[in-house]
Amino acid sequence: MKVIALYSIKGGVGKTASAVNLAYMCAQGGNHTLLWDLDPQGAASFNLRIKAKLAGGPKALFGRDIMRYVKQSDYDNLDLLPADFSNRKLDLLFDARTRRKQQVRRLLESVADRYDYVFIDSPPGLTLVVENILRAADLVLSPLIPSTLSLRTLDQLTEFVRHPKLRGLRLWVFFSMVDVRRQLHREVMKQLATQRQGLMRHFIPYSSDIERMGVIRAPVEVFARRSQGGLAYRGLWSEVARRLTDHG
Repeated sequence: MKVIALYSIKGGVGKTASAVNLAYMCAQGGNHTLLWDLDPQGAASFNLRIKAKLAGGPKALFGRDIMRYVKQSDYDNLDLLPADFSNRKLDLLFDARTRRKQQVRRLLESVADRYDYVFIDSPPGLTLVVENILRAADLVLSPLIPSTLSLRTLDQLTEFVRHPKLRGLRLWVFFSMVDVRRQLHREVMKQLATQRQGLMRHFIPYSSDIERMGVIRAPVEVFARRSQGGLAYRGLWSEVARRLTDHG
């Protein structure tokens, strides 16, 4: 089982849209896939038409069989572990427990034989919950809007994942919400490509079809397969899957 975290220190960078679309693409390839919505806002749950609610809240989830809370989506091979607004208090829950930075990993270990891939829609910020997610993940996919301030955020994230306890964690960055008509976006993308190895070749454009996910409540591939957004996510997932195969 591979655990892929969609994460950014900043919010509003296309993280949830990417989590939903990449998990969908993965599942469509025949992989048994779980999307865990750990963002208290519950946007991933909303986009898959599943209520963002856990009976008993996260305290019950982290004390019981995870499969009691997993919901089937409308799509083959794609399950969802819904969000809950009480997830905003997860830091306090974890802090009161032994092995407080390994709670997410321990919960996922119980479903390692059920799923090929787990995608985590992570909350923004640098919190105890995020540390849990990063310790459980094999790979972090981080969307980056091509702007000067976003580059500073990337530097912070890169430094954060260099912690000795996160050794071996892969950080793959892709550009998101790109407007190729804007000179700044083009310049930042070109600049970072020369400064940083390992950037994903595919990027996600600023697209009205991706914005419509919140209205139609479905992955963009479902309702706009030939759109820029649909093609971009298809290309990005192909690149991720190929890299994972190459790296083992």
